[in-house]
Amino acid sequence: MTQVAKVIPLHAGTRRPAGGRASETVAPRPPERPASPGRPQQPHDSGGVLDGLRDALIAQVVETAEFVRRRMVGDYEVDDFGFDPHFADHVVQPVLRPLFEKWFRVEVRGAENIPSDGRALIVANHAGTLPLDALMTSVAVRERAGRPLRMLAADLAFDLPVVGTVARKAGHTLACHPDAERLLQEDQVVAVFPEGYKGLGKPFKERYKLQRFGRGGFVSAALRTHAPIVPCSIVGSEEIYPNIADLSSLARLLGLPYFPVTPLFPALGPLGLVPLPSKWYIEFGTPITTDVYDEVAADDPMVLFEVTDHVRETIQQTLYKLLTRRRNVFLG
Repeated sequence: MTQVAKVIPLHAGTRRPAGGRASETVAPRPPERPASPGRPQQPHDSGGVLDGLRDALIAQVVETAEFVRRRMVGDYEVDDFGFDPHFADHVVQPVLRPLFEKWFRVEVRGAENIPSDGRALIVANHAGTLPLDALMTSVAVRERAGRPLRMLAADLAFDLPVVGTVARKAGHTLACHPDAERLLQEDQVVAVFPEGYKGLGKPFKERYKLQRFGRGGFVSAALRTHAPIVPCSIVGSEEIYPNIADLSSLARLLGLPYFPVTPLFPALGPLGLVPLPSKWYIEFGTPITTDVYDEVAADDPMVLFEVTDHVRETIQQTLYKLLTRRRNVFLG
């Protein structure tokens, strides 16, 4: 018997074959668009972002509640100088940290030169019209070295109603020999700014030129306690409030050491108090040992002058080095 091969159509139409059902038509799938090169497709995880925000909010609420509880029951310590570590770490430092990280974008170098324990005296240049350099240095020491910085400040800071109280709680005290020596004897990290108001209020045209370091009182305290001196050089603070003039008559009337005129203050009023966002560098130099001197050296004017001049020259040369590396005031 002869077998006849069946012919199977390759493309079935929509016509109904005789005696059968209509064939199903399968619509072709549109071709998938290839992903753009260099742009990996990532799934949108909005739930994960919301969960992260919720967890952060809960953690903040819990931390705030714990802070309030400890303040209410008195579960914190205050030393003889008024230093309140609990208040400093949970109030002062969080307020200053955004300025340090986001506004001034402070780059810290040489933090390993700050002793992890024991006493040390940090000596730094001072500038910027307002003492923000001192505050940024305190954040740098706390964040990078893990130690609180006990600054020696002028009496004007403690005469202001709110500022004085906060300064005491943050661990700072008057710039005087007894307080400096006592803090060093208690193995604290102490900071001093020997230029004082002369450096803080100097005109912009004299920026990064160190003023006289006084009579070497900080050296005497370091020699008596055998505390290493850590030179600290700060670049960036001179540009936050460029001091183009000083209304000395108005300053005397108000009882201030100076009354600065900047490009924005007092022309813009309170808005002129917003510091310009200059890029900062803080470098801690190699410690200068003082244990090689005996106690008599602390009262020797020649020794005090020699060590003071050495510290000042070290800071000045480091400032020049940092300035030569900086290409832009605001970008670094």
